[in-house]
Amino acid sequence: MQKVSFELNGEFVELNQLLKLVGLCDSGGAGKMMVASGEVKVDGKQELRKTAKIRAGQQVSVGDVKITVSGV
Repeated sequence: MQKVSFELNGEFVELNQLLKLVGLCDSGGAGKMMVASGEVKVDGKQELRKTAKIRAGQQVSVGDVKITVSGV
């Protein structure tokens, strides 16, 4: 499993933008399609809201990639 850390600069980041920022997709639109397909889990549960607010302390996983979100 590949682990990726993401440092949050604000209160939250939208899920589709997070996927773009860590390099799992080329654009926010591609991120929305990944979420809509059911591939994305937040804290172990399937997430279908494309612009779900991801906050510090949450974990997002897509396939064998786990993203840990930390605050500043």
